[in-house]
Amino acid sequence: MHSDSYWLDTSPAFTGAQTGALPRQVDVAIVGGGFTGLSAARALALKGASVVVLEAGRVIGEASGRNGGHCSTGVAQDYAALSASLGADRARAYYQAYERAVQSVVALVEQEQIACDLKRNGKLKLAAKPMHYEGLARTCELIRREVDADVELLSAEQARAEVDSAEFHGGLLQRNGVQMHVGRFGIGLAEAAARRGALIYQDTLVKAWKANAGGYLVNTSKGALQAKQILLATGACQHGDLGWYRRRIVPVGSFVVATEVLPETLIDSLLPARRSYVTSRIIGNYFRLTPDNRLLFGGRARFAMSGGNSDAKSGSVLQAAMGHMFPQLARVKLDYCWGGLVDMTSDRLPRAGQHGGVYHSMGYSGHGVQMSVLMGQAMAEVMDGKNEANPWRELNWPAIPGHFGTPWFLPVVGAYYRVQDYLH
Repeated sequence: MHSDSYWLDTSPAFTGAQTGALPRQVDVAIVGGGFTGLSAARALALKGASVVVLEAGRVIGEASGRNGGHCSTGVAQDYAALSASLGADRARAYYQAYERAVQSVVALVEQEQIACDLKRNGKLKLAAKPMHYEGLARTCELIRREVDADVELLSAEQARAEVDSAEFHGGLLQRNGVQMHVGRFGIGLAEAAARRGALIYQDTLVKAWKANAGGYLVNTSKGALQAKQILLATGACQHGDLGWYRRRIVPVGSFVVATEVLPETLIDSLLPARRSYVTSRIIGNYFRLTPDNRLLFGGRARFAMSGGNSDAKSGSVLQAAMGHMFPQLARVKLDYCWGGLVDMTSDRLPRAGQHGGVYHSMGYSGHGVQMSVLMGQAMAEVMDGKNEANPWRELNWPAIPGHFGTPWFLPVVGAYYRVQDYLH
């Protein structure tokens, strides 16, 4: 069984990386070569800016290439709860930002002609308990009334026709969602940014930066360069001088397994609509099919960091959950098992703006495939003086009490959520 991400393992090599010395001076230095950084690099280069992307490892090597491959409308919080806490206007604006995010991915694929198996098939949130179905019904009514008429509440019978499992009591269908091979998309995005003029350096760790009269002196593992502006697109990165951001982001492990290739007849009976799926539990699961007919099945599994034995232990948890949900897959072999870090904020809403004059966009909280692409383009506008392009500009970002970068409290949080899942 492969311990690397399926997306990364089945993607083409990136051919546009720079191999020479760093430039002495650029308009913008982008720290991080995931979807945010690459999307911003492309957009800034199209504006005529000189741009360098500094990636500590390989492009899309972290969250952008290690996720579950879902790209759909929907904030990380329940929409009804978001509307109750922030008001209908802000909840609507945030929901619409995710709608635009999905369309930003589609537009970029079409503009750059990226071969990534893009399909428009929506997302189905499945009710794991009868009371969850009642909550989805209220949420569906509110969404239809306030922001999106193209959602549908499915009964238990309708959900069973979509997902051949006895585990669910209905579901909420949101049609504004797509699937793609996120690895091929990411490499295509990197190649597009390079074609537009961005200089992309892999294996280049940014150690620190210091403000000076010309902007910032950026020190890296391959030397220093001068940049007028810096954009941090680092997510839950554990390297470099990012202490202020680490106090505000909790790195949570998310884990995924992928089966062997499944027969078409089994897929037709198991998941005939071939959508993206997520369950309603706090510690729930998400799943979808790959372009070559594997089932990707993921979730938090264990509240732990990703890496080594942690990924393997989480894979066993996921395999058991998949077998319980789909007894038809009990004897199916797993070909991949991997993990990655999700950059969670305390309220599960993204953060973007400036700190100390340096720009940032991160904290996508498990919904980054689409939002990272939108925010890369949005930050290119913000850095060009158009702050209104940032949908998250009104959110403050206080430090998380007791958190200094290492998430010592994850097991406690996991235990609490398990109790909540049992009780509610």
